[in-house]
Amino acid sequence: MGSRRIERQGALLALQLGMVAALLAGSASPAFASSPSGHSRGGTSIPTGIDISYPQCGSTFPTTQAFGIVGVTGGLANKLNRCLGPSPSYPEYTESELYWAVASSLGGTSQPKASLYVNTGDPGNVYNGTAISDWPTSGTTPYGACATTTVTLASGTVVVGANSDACAWQYGYNVASQDATWLTDVATAINAQSPPVTVATTAGGYPWWLDVETANTWQSNTSMNVADLQGMIAGLQTAGASTVGAYSTSSQWNTITGGTTSNSGSLYQIPNWIPGARKLSEAKANCALTSFTDGKVLVTQWSSRPDDSDYACS
Repeated sequence: MGSRRIERQGALLALQLGMVAALLAGSASPAFASSPSGHSRGGTSIPTGIDISYPQCGSTFPTTQAFGIVGVTGGLANKLNRCLGPSPSYPEYTESELYWAVASSLGGTSQPKASLYVNTGDPGNVYNGTAISDWPTSGTTPYGACATTTVTLASGTVVVGANSDACAWQYGYNVASQDATWLTDVATAINAQSPPVTVATTAGGYPWWLDVETANTWQSNTSMNVADLQGMIAGLQTAGASTVGAYSTSSQWNTITGGTTSNSGSLYQIPNWIPGARKLSEAKANCALTSFTDGKVLVTQWSSRPDDSDYACS
């Protein structure tokens, strides 16, 4: 959709099932933007941001952005961005996208210098006749207990977590908790290299965005999808995050969640990051779009292939 590269659902489920498979091209994640932060419009320089993730690993990062938004996950809800922080492939803090956002962003907008986003999805307990390996089998949730059930597959009868709101909430909570742990691990590794600028090691040090797109795997039962996203918010908040918003469009958000009202719990009135513009002037205008959560539109994204950038709404 728009500015994002789409990861095929087959690759998503292959990882969730623990299968060995090559990822197909694309990702459900905010796309790389190399546009400079100062765009001339009517003689006025307008500071803008840039979002990057695993497709930019190993490349030369931008240096003039006002703020950076970095993918914690690598296109899938349960996969780490391989260059979020030091890793065997990218061992130096200078190769870290988290460090890039914190240390090189210039500021000057309503957005902090560094924010994070995570991929989302609700695969359910079984897909294409195979049990999802990381679908939970227990947990106490706002929807009651996540319990087990027995399903018959081609490989035989297996016990899995129920395809329920409770287990969906627990799934979301679990992957968000993993995201927060990944952040702490990579930030600690960055700081251990004694860089000129240290980075915050806890979830509370950054705003977080949930990447909610129909390209990822979702249930037709929207109540399960809502529970999954609520679980993600709860997991991040338990880890200390104070601001959690959603990157989506009204169409995709409503397809996945059935729409957000005052009865939608923690999804109601969360901030929005909206893509779809083709140029800066359109991105600015999109700040006036109706929020799909009845909250505030804080950031908009524009694309003019191959570049994507982000505008901080005042």
